[in-house]
Amino acid sequence: MPVIETGSQHPMPNAWIDKDTGHEIIRLTRREGNNRSFYFHNNPFIPAKGEKGTKMVFYGTTEQKVSDNVYRGRFKRQIFDVDLNTLKIDQITHENRFLHGEIVGKKHRAVYYQSGDSVFETNIDSHKARLIKILPDSIQGGVTTLNASETLLALVTSVPEKMEILRNNPKKGDYFTKIFEAKLPHTLMTLNIETGELKKVFSDTAWLNHVQFSPTDPNLLMFCHEGPWHKVDRIWTIDLSTGKVRKMHTRTMNMEIAGHEFFSPDGKTIWFDLQMPRGKTFYLAGVDVKSGKEKKYALKRNEWSIHYNISPDEKLFAGDGGDSSQVAHAKDGMWIYLFHPEGDSLSSEKLVNMKNHDYDLEPNVHFSPDGKWIIFRANFDGSSQAYAVKI
Repeated sequence: MPVIETGSQHPMPNAWIDKDTGHEIIRLTRREGNNRSFYFHNNPFIPAKGEKGTKMVFYGTTEQKVSDNVYRGRFKRQIFDVDLNTLKIDQITHENRFLHGEIVGKKHRAVYYQSGDSVFETNIDSHKARLIKILPDSIQGGVTTLNASETLLALVTSVPEKMEILRNNPKKGDYFTKIFEAKLPHTLMTLNIETGELKKVFSDTAWLNHVQFSPTDPNLLMFCHEGPWHKVDRIWTIDLSTGKVRKMHTRTMNMEIAGHEFFSPDGKTIWFDLQMPRGKTFYLAGVDVKSGKEKKYALKRNEWSIHYNISPDEKLFAGDGGDSSQVAHAKDGMWIYLFHPEGDSLSSEKLVNMKNHDYDLEPNVHFSPDGKWIIFRANFDGSSQAYAVKI
């Protein structure tokens, strides 16, 4: 296996040793086009059927992207899976319209997604698709998460004015503040997978976003108040069985920010990026879902990451770093990191040198189910692909 600088060759080989870290890296998506692993808090894994191992679901296309900054890519894409043992790739969907929704159900061995106004369930093994619901014209939103019992999908719907802002301001830097300041009505809804019943569960004039079901409690739904993070108390939950809405973290100083929240695998903790204040002091923090008690691990500026994740055994963390334009303005932050908790701090280990990666495509780290690899996406050689680095 060659020992080379990551991203120094076009194309990169399918496997190499990062000369700066000594860690083995392999390309998982060995097909043409642009291929992307899932957003950091969306589970992409499902056991391989009838054999040992795991499959990872991802999006792939053979058509060129327009821009990573575009709110919606102007290209067709399909859902694939890759066997993490054999690296065999299988195409699951064959849709003609734009797909969105990164949702995998282990119990039903299915992917859930929205194509236009239609929500589908497609079996990973047979590729048989089932229409769950054609959403009415009044629903301006899309499905994003599946509950632990695999009975409900959740989505946020808003008014047509929100889509107008997105169409006229396709870059995040343009639409982000505009939607926040517009104070448009937003509604959390659930969609019953079997019956197709839509149910409104919560409404607000705050911009509701980042919706995630608990991995263990089918009635617990997390969402955020989106917008400039220093202006919002972002992290909230709702108990669908009681309707109780709860704020999970309250800012305590000017310019404090908390966000990019995600559940621990056991559903007991919500972890998030905490800065007190913004861009100055950095933590990975966690709040106990039941008690509300918080703990935090300190990080150095260069170790700050756009997204963090936690290992299946909840003993380690990972981060995807960031370039100097990000909130930390780190001079040497372009790394995939492994973090070991040590007291009130995290001790970091560099796994991948990302200096040849364009951070317009956020890497979005995942631990593999066996805890031996960290999976991320990168554009080292011009196209977006999914890679794994061995811990």
